[in-house]
Amino acid sequence: MLKSANKDNFLKEIAKERDLLIIQDIDGVCIPLVKDPMCRTIRQDYLECVFNLKDSFFVLTCGEHEGFRGVNRIVERALNNTEIAKERGLYLPGLAACGVEYQDRYGNISLPGITEAELLFLTKVPKKMEDLLVKEIPKVLPMLTEKEIHEQAKLAICDTRFSPTINLNSLFLITGNNVSLKIELQIMMENIMQEIIKLSNKSNLRGSFYLHKSPNLGANGDREIIKKAKPNDVGTTDIQLIINGSLKEAGLLVLINKYIESKKGFAPFGPGFNVKLAPKSMDELIAYCLDHINKSDMPLIVGVGDTVTSQIIKGEGKWLRGGSDRGFLTLIQQLGKAYNKDNRIIFVDSSDGEVDRPSLKNGNLEGISDKEDNLKFDLTLPGGHKEYINFIKALESLRN
Repeated sequence: MLKSANKDNFLKEIAKERDLLIIQDIDGVCIPLVKDPMCRTIRQDYLECVFNLKDSFFVLTCGEHEGFRGVNRIVERALNNTEIAKERGLYLPGLAACGVEYQDRYGNISLPGITEAELLFLTKVPKKMEDLLVKEIPKVLPMLTEKEIHEQAKLAICDTRFSPTINLNSLFLITGNNVSLKIELQIMMENIMQEIIKLSNKSNLRGSFYLHKSPNLGANGDREIIKKAKPNDVGTTDIQLIINGSLKEAGLLVLINKYIESKKGFAPFGPGFNVKLAPKSMDELIAYCLDHINKSDMPLIVGVGDTVTSQIIKGEGKWLRGGSDRGFLTLIQQLGKAYNKDNRIIFVDSSDGEVDRPSLKNGNLEGISDKEDNLKFDLTLPGGHKEYINFIKALESLRN
């Protein structure tokens, strides 16, 4: 059964921490999940609250800050003004594109670690993805007209600047409750994105990119495992082309580096530290922190996410665990142990949005975690983004 800390006590304990750093995902945490990413909304009172938390708050997301699909546009719509966010510092500070797009609260962007060749290749990817979709969709959904195929291909492409993505939510609507068709679409999407990787190799960019599947079931080597659809759980909805090294775990170190620089006046990993310079494995990341950061300089960290998965392989008794938030949440938990800090992990139930996924409504963590899972949640918020926003507002009130 699901167990969670008392929320009021949890709030009081972290509110009194002088050296506190909150790092949260965005979609599903403070923004409800929707089938059309262009329809995302964010609350103004949440933005005001985040501003008041000052240097104690960062976001860490695989989405993007800028561009017409970026979170900055959602912020501006919430304020009904394109200038107020910049003037007042109401943008969400932190890392986007899984770690390569940094932004301060005034919307000043930097791109640590990206090369010009990678940027040039990324500009060509959305058109290639769309062309491949137009070719492959009829093989799975032959009932669609040519016009509908082109419309669906355009809807499925998220032409973000640093992480072009195929999103299946609109195509999933056509399949209704047909799980087999959903799985065929997922396989189609994965094959198309593997073609993009092959194209990058031919462009002398071998090793520059990887595919991030959301949600996923962990990884087999360097390749994330797709979560196939089943009843009441659509599984993997999108695959992003991500610049290699852009992992949330590495991004976590970048944010810790920036936090200590702002608080203590020095950057323990160096002022130019970026995700490409970070170690790769969990153990190496922890050791790197221990080598460079004294206990007195390491803040207490609260990690917040909504995309964590756990699924057993029938007949084998083996668990596949993944989710785009699992890595950075696990690292926060392990850093707490390494530094003898009471780091906390919060899980936000995002199943109340428009995308089917496992939830806490049955009083358990089925599909999210399991009794053998090393990642433990200190607080679970079954009320989703609304409950999380109320939590953040209560925390900000206690600290100010």
